Amino acid sequence: MIGCGLFLAATAPAALAHDSLKSSSPAKNATVSGVQTIELEYSSRVRFPLVVLRTADGKTIQLGEPQADGPKVRTAVPTQLAGGSYVIAWRVVSSDGHPIEGEIPFTVKGAAAGATASATEAASAAPATSAEGTRPAAAAQGGGIPGWLWGGLAALVVAGLAVWLLSRRTSGPSGPSDPDSPVGPDGQPTAPTEQPDVPAGP
Repeated sequence: MIGCGLFLAATAPAALAHDSLKSSSPAKNATVSGVQTIELEYSSRVRFPLVVLRTADGKTIQLGEPQADGPKVRTAVPTQLAGGSYVIAWRVVSSDGHPIEGEIPFTVKGAAAGATASATEAASAAPATSAEGTRPAAAAQGGGIPGWLWGGLAALVVAGLAVWLLSRRTSGPSGPSDPDSPVGPDGQPTAPTEQPDVPAGP
């Protein structure tokens, strides 16, 4: 009996020397909107941390290198987690040199998927709104006089002016010419010369 008591007294401190996980972020069985950093806090200083993140179907999510700082271990989650269930599996060496390990299940809300769907709907609605916004401008442009009509009117004006100038040039002020009137060297009619008075005979 005394030997059993001594044995229990000798082994009790060794059993109590094992470190344990005090808290975690995300917490066990918690529901969160997203995770950027996993933080584990133990009852004492730990070494050689190992942290693994898995989905419900066993797929491993890539994490940053875990860093031990006294009783705390931190590791980054570089990718955005989709909505669903996840499990954090951890393993460290406690201050007494014994390895300890455990798992932390948690859930991510499906808000990220909803936000992605909303962004997709907004992007698809934007081109339709832009197209509707351009319709009034196009209608306003269509209500004016087309350019080809202005060009046709200008051509008609030019043609009419040319006909008018040609008609004035061909019907210039020139009187009827006398065939008996003498013509000068330059082709212009000359004034008739006066004949001297001849006295009448007896």
